[in-house]
Amino acid sequence: MTNANFPKATVEGYPRIGANRELKRALESYWAGRIDAQTFESAAHSLRLDTYHRLRDLGLTEDYAIPADVAYYDQVLETALTVGAVAGETLDDEFTLARGNKDTAPLEMTKWFDTNYHYIVPEIADEHAFKAHPQRIIKLVEEAREAGHTVRPYLVGPVTLLALSKQAEGAAKAPLERLDDAVAAYQEVLAELHQADVEWIQLAEPALVADLANASDEDLAAYTQQAYSAILGAEKRPQVYLTTPYGSARKGLDVIAELKPEAVQVDLAVGTLALDEGYLERVKNLNTHVVAGLVDGRNVWAANLRDLRSKYENLAGSIDELSVSTSVSLQHVPHSVAAESKLPADVAPWFSFANEKVKEVVALVQGPEAAEEAYSVSDRAVRTRAESERINNAAVQERISQLPEGEVKRAPAFNERKEAQKELGLSELPTTTIGSFPQTKEIRQARAAHRKGELSDADYNSALKDEVKSVIELQERLGLDVLVHGEPERNDMVQYFAELLDGFVTTENGWVQSYGSRCTRPPIVVGDISRPAAMTIEWSKFAQSLSEKHVKGMLTGPVTILAWSFVRDDVHQSVSADQLGVALADEVRDLEEAGIDIIQIDEPALRELLPLREQDRKAYLDWAVRSFRLVALEAKPTTQIHTHLCYSEFGQIIDAVAGLDADVTSIEAARSRMELLEDIDDTFHSEIGPGIYDIHSPRVPSVEEMAELIRAALKNVPLDRLWVNPDCGLKTRGYEETETSLRNMVEARDVVRNAL
Repeated sequence: MTNANFPKATVEGYPRIGANRELKRALESYWAGRIDAQTFESAAHSLRLDTYHRLRDLGLTEDYAIPADVAYYDQVLETALTVGAVAGETLDDEFTLARGNKDTAPLEMTKWFDTNYHYIVPEIADEHAFKAHPQRIIKLVEEAREAGHTVRPYLVGPVTLLALSKQAEGAAKAPLERLDDAVAAYQEVLAELHQADVEWIQLAEPALVADLANASDEDLAAYTQQAYSAILGAEKRPQVYLTTPYGSARKGLDVIAELKPEAVQVDLAVGTLALDEGYLERVKNLNTHVVAGLVDGRNVWAANLRDLRSKYENLAGSIDELSVSTSVSLQHVPHSVAAESKLPADVAPWFSFANEKVKEVVALVQGPEAAEEAYSVSDRAVRTRAESERINNAAVQERISQLPEGEVKRAPAFNERKEAQKELGLSELPTTTIGSFPQTKEIRQARAAHRKGELSDADYNSALKDEVKSVIELQERLGLDVLVHGEPERNDMVQYFAELLDGFVTTENGWVQSYGSRCTRPPIVVGDISRPAAMTIEWSKFAQSLSEKHVKGMLTGPVTILAWSFVRDDVHQSVSADQLGVALADEVRDLEEAGIDIIQIDEPALRELLPLREQDRKAYLDWAVRSFRLVALEAKPTTQIHTHLCYSEFGQIIDAVAGLDADVTSIEAARSRMELLEDIDDTFHSEIGPGIYDIHSPRVPSVEEMAELIRAALKNVPLDRLWVNPDCGLKTRGYEETETSLRNMVEARDVVRNAL
């Protein structure tokens, strides 16, 4: 082991997708067969070197200040491959695990803690042998050295890796029972890095801040003791930088204090939640090199540098060796505010994206005398934001003040509504889709041309209407029961509404990785929210005019709009949620008046915002359920309200999902093969549509495969409550696979229904 000093300023990670989404384009070109593996690797190599150069230019000049992430798809999958938790050695092996192929289903995918990033869930069999595969991570270090950079390789730590994994089908052992095997593989990787003269390795253990279903805080502390006693006890290894992002570590921090890894990162910017009582004192007593995660890596507001510098100086008075970092990886924020040319001039200085946050970290270490300009800019941003009229809307606040406090509930009760909704005339096992249809190249080109002023409003709307007609005709041809208009007018299910609601601003280039090559542009909530005009009515009316079948009105719910936006840090999220609830309620009223009888209020992110700590969850679920109920509060009994949920560990929120009081709830279920339906009990009265095929994979499942899943669903859901639908919207798929998959889905429903 070496004794190189830890850098004074660093970050926990940096967006790997590229400032101009270079990795996204390279991935999709490789998957489509337009480039070969060598060309893809070359593009990824160039992107990494560009990142290192940029971070050095931004001020991360010390050795090991720059974190190095070799993941092409996901950091959990990359770590699992590196330590042999899953089998795969080639590029195609990696992508098959993540995406599947025509012969192989992909691994499950779910949310990374309480963020909008998704990770691939490793499946670990009893007989599987962990085996170190350090080649890629060593190559990462060597290519950086050749370009003049001494980088710090990153892996998810062994406790978190196994805590987030699942047992393979038929396995008797839980993944955490394989901890010794996994640690042995980590030790091999670290020994190889030591041999390659790597002096620091970053091991991330965010599991230590969360309440997990499969391990208590005491369990996680014991696993940490078990794993890191072995890892830190090895002679031939780099120094270990152990990180605890996304909250306050509890008993695990006590274990870390005993084990004394060479450096420990603590998240001191936990959003609107308070730090655990006494946490700072525990941090001060770590008796090792402490890295204070003072700059918020999850939100986009410019830091109050003077306030953070005061916190830094308070820590420095008690900690001999202190560095500054971000609270979490910057993969959760866009690249740079400098790439935004259309943000309102008064608002732009309030924001700080990845590049700006790196500068904030550096300025905190330098102090106000050495970084005078940075502190002056920060002071000005704090002052102008506090004084801005954009923040407060008196009319909105007055309307919210008139709402009843506490629980609100739609009347009449579900059973009476179900009876009233029989007039919709739906058959048993009705088929539908979740909302969006593939966004064709032609639609994307038309949208881009319209945005640039090269296509008139009339011509753009004509192109969109042609697409809606095509989508309606396709659904009728396939025999679907309840139709959608396909949402060609929406670039994103959240951004679309943000652009039409007051209280938001949107970006041009604020892309953030969601999973793999999938990126989103989260809008930013800057003030009180209201609806100045109807948002979806004309499109819903037009689509309904094209068919005798019901066409769903499509809204994104308040929780999801907030979850997939950057939210205010000056008010509690429940304030914005109530404001969205009443704004969307106005849209429901207008849809009903336009003759729309089925309205979907999507809440795919309901589980995503669930706090990591059990003690905080009830309060969140109370305001989340309330905001949804506000949207549907005045809906007619004959109006069938649908909702849709994604990536949900259903059991954790089953009572809240039931509490939404939707008439039909569709959920993502195909990858888990209907496992989540086991959580449904008598308290869940809604009709339910568990997804019977996975839209995140290009694979087209067979009729029999989907029929098997429908039969599995019927074991837990009564026939008169079961719907048949895909897992999620179809926006990211191609039309050929979509048409074949939907045809197979309808045929699978017919096979099952005819056999009843």
